[in-house]
Amino acid sequence: MNISVLTLIVVFLLIAVRQVGNIKVQIWQAMLGGAVVVILTGQIPLDVAWRAINFDVMLFLFGMFVIGQALEESGYLSHLSYKYFKRATTIDGLMLMVLFGAGFASAFLMNDTLAIVGTPVVLLLAKKHRMPPKTLLLALCFAVTIGSVMSPIGNPQNLLIALNGNIGSPFVTFFRWLFLPTVLNLGLCHVMLKRFYPKDFHNAGLKHSQEPIRDKSLAFLARVALHVVLIFIGLKILNVVLALNVDFRLTTIAFAGALPILVGSKRRMEILRRIDWHTLAFFAAMFVLMESVWRSGFFQGVLARMDFPITSIEMILAVSTILSQCISNVPLVALYQPVLMHAGATVRELMALAAGSTIAGNMLILGAASNIIVIQNAERKSRETITFLEFAKIGIPLTLLNLLVYWLFFLIL
Repeated sequence: MNISVLTLIVVFLLIAVRQVGNIKVQIWQAMLGGAVVVILTGQIPLDVAWRAINFDVMLFLFGMFVIGQALEESGYLSHLSYKYFKRATTIDGLMLMVLFGAGFASAFLMNDTLAIVGTPVVLLLAKKHRMPPKTLLLALCFAVTIGSVMSPIGNPQNLLIALNGNIGSPFVTFFRWLFLPTVLNLGLCHVMLKRFYPKDFHNAGLKHSQEPIRDKSLAFLARVALHVVLIFIGLKILNVVLALNVDFRLTTIAFAGALPILVGSKRRMEILRRIDWHTLAFFAAMFVLMESVWRSGFFQGVLARMDFPITSIEMILAVSTILSQCISNVPLVALYQPVLMHAGATVRELMALAAGSTIAGNMLILGAASNIIVIQNAERKSRETITFLEFAKIGIPLTLLNLLVYWLFFLIL
């Protein structure tokens, strides 16, 4: 086994245990350490490592972190949260609103966006309603992953499939194949959370109180930023629906939204200091380590040696779910989709790839970038965390149930 793969295994173990002796290891530190190892051992040249970093994703996250920080600092995010959640009278109702609200929103605003904006919201909800944050954080992680399955712009891998899969009317196609099982899986997620954390679902009635807007000037700019993002997302949807082939980069959307804050706010430097730089470091390191693993050819060789029909729904769901844990879902789709297309895959098989590679995020912490964003954001804001084993304990059975639902729908349709 080569150094890159061994390094990946060690990074997985460090993220799982989060401690070496008396030294606590954060997720971003483990990933950064892995990237340094593969560079220093010559597994990936420095210039290749630099080019491996997806700056579109990095700049998108930076822009959204700026908007999210402004929304939170101004109090406008709490204001919006109150307006939406005040209808919930029980914990059950609150949980369903988190799951379906975040799930449906992630289908159009992308899962990482909801992870950034949603984390401070669920932390506030947990504080107000005497509920352990862990359950709501898990609900947010699972919701943004499940919800993003049903849309071609819900996550980067779905967009890759929509653009490179010769799919006509991608929104119609994704909704036809994936809408109903996704809604069912959001409901199953509620059942599983209640099954694993029954004590968190207390019967006391909920009392909602509106948080004051703390900085009206910043709240105005944050509101403008949010509307700019929504307008650009709408244009992106029209671009896909009408097949205009206009290049709407993620960076454009995030920077257009962040610009009013960076230019107009007197608190811009404070906001820049307080955004989640650790998560940005994690992503830069992850791109380097995953590129090193990719260049080793290890997983490509494993895939080539598998003696199974590569276009069967069962094979697609299994391979995309398992390998997404190791090389991330976007590289997995970039590898697997051309193989499927060459083998004559139909829309059915491509939708299975979208479902499997996305729902893989519910299995383990590293299965989805949005999980990392939620967990590291929570650690930074409240010192609340979710361990590798805590996530896997509910994530693995939930993922198996999710896969079963999608598999059954693929058999029926």
